[in-house]
Amino acid sequence: MSLDAPAERIQTPYLVAEDELDRSLRPRTLPEFVGQETLREQLAVAIEASAARGEALDHVLLAGPPGLGKTSLAQIVAAELEVPFVQTAGPALERKGDIAAFLTALEPRSVFFVDEIHRLARTLEETFYPAMEDRRLPITVGQGAGARVVTLELPPFTLVGATTRTGLLTTPLRDRFGIQARLEHYTVEELAVIVRRSAGILDVELEERGASAIAARSRGTPRVANRLLKRVRDYAEVRMEGVVTAAAAEAALELLEVDELGLDRLDREILGAICAKFAGGPVGLSTLAVAVGEEQDTIEDVYEPYLLQQGLIKRTPRGRAATPAAFAHLGLPAPAEAAAGSLF
Repeated sequence: MSLDAPAERIQTPYLVAEDELDRSLRPRTLPEFVGQETLREQLAVAIEASAARGEALDHVLLAGPPGLGKTSLAQIVAAELEVPFVQTAGPALERKGDIAAFLTALEPRSVFFVDEIHRLARTLEETFYPAMEDRRLPITVGQGAGARVVTLELPPFTLVGATTRTGLLTTPLRDRFGIQARLEHYTVEELAVIVRRSAGILDVELEERGASAIAARSRGTPRVANRLLKRVRDYAEVRMEGVVTAAAAEAALELLEVDELGLDRLDREILGAICAKFAGGPVGLSTLAVAVGEEQDTIEDVYEPYLLQQGLIKRTPRGRAATPAAFAHLGLPAPAEAAAGSLF
């Protein structure tokens, strides 16, 4: 390959291979899906009932932090129902015609998956209302005085929406989902099961303690667990004897700057900014984003939930504040008021 080839052309084969690899690790059936037991049982009952009646499954809203399996569950729903799966994302739907193109092309009982549905433009939400309730799609033909509304009949379908920000959904849209569920972070034991399953698919020799070491630093998120497994596998093959032991996992994760709580470099930068630059806070989200050089949405959606879950930061009316545990984790002395808990 020429050295003058564009960077994207050089990267494409690797990115495609990584994407295919990620897809191969996704569970294909409800029994394969680890964790979220209550939600799995709810879906199993709803799927069996709708299949017995020959009807489309009721619309489903899946909420929760990134990487917990919302897309996998949507694909599983379609597979269990043995119906087509059509996927798009909220930001990709820019005009009413985009929505109409998808809906009118659906086969009966199809699963139509809209990722990041909270990013759907408010002006487009009303297009979904009659489609979800009455399977009808009113469209305007023509302009001006000669314009007329034509109503298209739609086949029965299931809209599955995924969101990391449930609060950004309008009430009328949210209420049209008959099944609403929130995915929670996974336990270390559940993540260890996922790591062992993925290791089997990747043909990685994995010791039990190695799986536990990876699971413990995976932030309660299967996507993170699989990503760390692949990087630990690389380290084990290059620096060790190809076996993912506890020692290999810990050495690889140290190289990746992932500490014993699963915090990466940016997590620690966020904590460091609050603790050191702003004396423990409170500090506003916009100021914090500038301090660490990251987007506000990324901090709020990706990093903050885990830091909150671990009790390292707290939201206050005036902004984010660090807890004594954050100072202890960074090896910093906590201010007297933080140590006494008066900030919280």
